[in-house]
Amino acid sequence: MTRRITPKQLLTTWLFFMMAFVVQAQVLKPATWSYDVSKKEMAVGEEVELIFNVKIDKDWYLYSSDFDPDLGPMVTTFSFAKHPSYELVGKIKPVNPKKKYDELWEGEYTYFVGTAQFRQKIRVLQPDLQVKGEYEYQVCTDLTGQCIPFDDTFTFSNSQIKVSGTAAKPTTQPEAKAATQQPQEPTKQQDAAPAQVPDLATAAAASADTDTAAAPAIAATTNDNDTPETISAIPDAAEGTADEGLWAFLLIAFGSGLLALLTPCVFPMVPMTVSFFTNSSGSRAQGILKALVYGLSIIAIYTLVGTIVARLFGADGANFLSTHWLPNVLFFLIFIVFAMSFFGMFEITLPSSWLTKIDAKADQGGWIGVFFMAFTLVLVSFSCTGPIVGSILVASAGGETIRPIVGMFGFSLAFALPFSLFAVFPSWLSSLPKSGGWLNSVKVVLGFIELALALKFLSVADQVYHWGLLDREVYLALWIVIFTLMGFYLLGKLKFSHDSEVKYISVPRLFFAIITFGFVVYLIPGLFGAPLKALSGYLPPQTTQDFDINKIVRQNAGGSTAVVAASNELCETPKYGDFLQLPHGLQGYFDLEQAKKCAAEQGKPIFIDFTGHGCVNCREMEQNVWSDPAVLKRLRENYVIAALYVDDRTELPESEQYVSPYDGKLKKTIGRKYADYQITKFNVNAQPYYVLMDENENVLVKPTAYDLNVNNFVKFLDAGVEAYNNKHQMAGK
Repeated sequence: MTRRITPKQLLTTWLFFMMAFVVQAQVLKPATWSYDVSKKEMAVGEEVELIFNVKIDKDWYLYSSDFDPDLGPMVTTFSFAKHPSYELVGKIKPVNPKKKYDELWEGEYTYFVGTAQFRQKIRVLQPDLQVKGEYEYQVCTDLTGQCIPFDDTFTFSNSQIKVSGTAAKPTTQPEAKAATQQPQEPTKQQDAAPAQVPDLATAAAASADTDTAAAPAIAATTNDNDTPETISAIPDAAEGTADEGLWAFLLIAFGSGLLALLTPCVFPMVPMTVSFFTNSSGSRAQGILKALVYGLSIIAIYTLVGTIVARLFGADGANFLSTHWLPNVLFFLIFIVFAMSFFGMFEITLPSSWLTKIDAKADQGGWIGVFFMAFTLVLVSFSCTGPIVGSILVASAGGETIRPIVGMFGFSLAFALPFSLFAVFPSWLSSLPKSGGWLNSVKVVLGFIELALALKFLSVADQVYHWGLLDREVYLALWIVIFTLMGFYLLGKLKFSHDSEVKYISVPRLFFAIITFGFVVYLIPGLFGAPLKALSGYLPPQTTQDFDINKIVRQNAGGSTAVVAASNELCETPKYGDFLQLPHGLQGYFDLEQAKKCAAEQGKPIFIDFTGHGCVNCREMEQNVWSDPAVLKRLRENYVIAALYVDDRTELPESEQYVSPYDGKLKKTIGRKYADYQITKFNVNAQPYYVLMDENENVLVKPTAYDLNVNNFVKFLDAGVEAYNNKHQMAGK
């Protein structure tokens, strides 16, 4: 029985193919930029904000500028041409970007939907203001799986800002302007400086300036892993950061406050304090009120600490703390000291004179006395809560300025809650477990966790400065040992001098041991290359793994190493092959001319992969489609592969640079060369985009784009080979 196709189904199918054709055969511009200023009139010496507004088409999103550029997606970057009429103040700041964790990149990135805004503050030094520069960005859509990199120029002048007054001297030091850095051959997309457009000669001359904070030179938002002066933009508290990441941090801080209650310094204080309020007050209502004031005082004290930290460091300080080696090594050592304290080697205590003075204030009674009672609790419990509070403040150092405040509020809320609740409901006190050795066990377990978290800070410094101390397998080995010892401790097989004797294992302790050993078992495959995606934010990148069995399997998928070498032989050493690679052990070129030459020698068609470092859908195609043995076999045996990166910033030799007839701009980098080639040759600017052609650049079959159907991709590759063979047979007749 044949199935009848209804007119509605026929119309839907036709619309789908028309949409697919339009998507693949046009130059898209999903983001429109406009420029504004925070004030139209000003005097020389005053500051003004340059505002970059972006309108983003529906179903598209634009990557922001304030996440790790080594993560993968293309970070939005701005470059400002050096000019005596202004100087930069601070860094470019995105306003309220969204955050998302991506399993493919194994990290968190920021992005905009609908609209976007970036702000850069400058100080005007001369009446004839001229601010020129360029920006690079990437937009993507999940509907068609396309990602498109763009670049453009901007200009701010007296037509937008009316400046009065006489020329002022810049606040920068003269010697800072002369600071230069020898250009290095980049090893990845983010390592090279943004190329300058042809009408910005002064910007090109200033591109070697590295002290962006001290001179009105090029100021990009890319991070340089070889220098501590990172330039990633971090929004401050005034810009608002109420997102998923902040709420998650609040919950973590709240949970830390609950843990602090279970330490030997705090838990016994709960019934004592509550009994004081219920017995010494004139009435139950007054006792409850004093207990509430007591709890609010604890919250106020801790939140004040968070506010002071936020004011001391600010956004720039947070960026320094999260990226520079010195604070990260310092935090590593602090966490080690915290762990040693929790293990019972010594106690971290405050000077006794502080406690005496505060306790005397508490004895005065009244509402002021209640506040100082809360202050006394904070100080007395410091030996147990100090490491936890310090951990929250350190964890918040790498984020926005509001995070320390949120962290301390969440911690103190959980810390103060029982004192107030038990005062309102004193009968609940009878349900509390009795103090005992279990409190010390909680403290020791926290010590193991502090020890594991300490490695994260050392790892950050190790990755940024390439010390090679904590490669991924070393990091995992240490974690496996730490949590294995923690599991044995929970089972009573490992004891410290101040531990109580464990005659039997309680059920909760057994469950914690099971969870701990389960976590250890989860970590073990990571030693052999398992991605461990749930921990990707805490582990060193997988590229630091010396032995990756998954990589070996992928490289040998579809045949032995010998077969791969024979069927995927290159004609010559690929240009840029020292820092660009193909996935799954495939061999190919990153220069079209080399690929054309090799295709002519071997008599094979060319498989062109228009791709990008920051193209998430390109990685999805490689991971889900290219990895299939049927696809790998065809790519290795039937094609010469040319991966053309449209966003790579490696500068071309001067002899290969050219002015594009399409947009009239000078193409100085690999990425701009092949982005221009894709547009002018195929009238398409989105990636991924796959083209099958012969050595004369004749297209063999209709190009394809993002499609996770493996069978469709196999048919596409087979059709290209068939068309190539037919063409050569016709030419031979």
